[in-house]
Amino acid sequence: MKRPLIDERDQYLAQKIKEAPGDKVVAVLGAAHVPGITKEIHRDHDLDKLMELPPKSKIPKLIGWSIPLIILAIIAYTFYANPSAGWEQTIRWVLWNGSFSALGAIIALGHPLTVITAFLVAPITSLNPLIAAGWFAGIVQAYIRKPHVRDFETLAEDVFSVKGFWQNKVTRILLIVVLANLGSSLGTLIGGLDVIRLFLDNI
Repeated sequence: MKRPLIDERDQYLAQKIKEAPGDKVVAVLGAAHVPGITKEIHRDHDLDKLMELPPKSKIPKLIGWSIPLIILAIIAYTFYANPSAGWEQTIRWVLWNGSFSALGAIIALGHPLTVITAFLVAPITSLNPLIAAGWFAGIVQAYIRKPHVRDFETLAEDVFSVKGFWQNKVTRILLIVVLANLGSSLGTLIGGLDVIRLFLDNI
């Protein structure tokens, strides 16, 4: 993280300062960049190379899709080997995921329909890395308890207090999204381990 955020930025800024027109150049810098730029300004840097974006790693995508596929495969095999154990796995997966996501929505003081939404969608969204339970819960909360103009007017003050964060309808939607997602992630971990345990008990 240091390389693109500090080192490469120091190199870029140093080169831009060197190439700036005029006999005297005034550069206003953040204190963290002064030591690096002081060193890099004596070297030449290729701005085109610094502007290139590195290719995205495929590993996060592979991990994101492999976990739900493994869980689905384990449940499918358990259904094949022992249907009653397969049903138990499925029920536990739904309960762990749904309950923790719903608990997150409850902690954020979500509307009852928001809590129900979090419970229902979490077991499904946990199997798809592209969607999240908190998004759906947040949409339902925003639809049922729409923020007012006053919520936006007091937003800058409310974000600096715990009470304000829970009372402001805008920040409460954000809390619901975050806490329902955290609950779903925790439910995925516990539910996934439970699914694996039942699988091992029945092979």
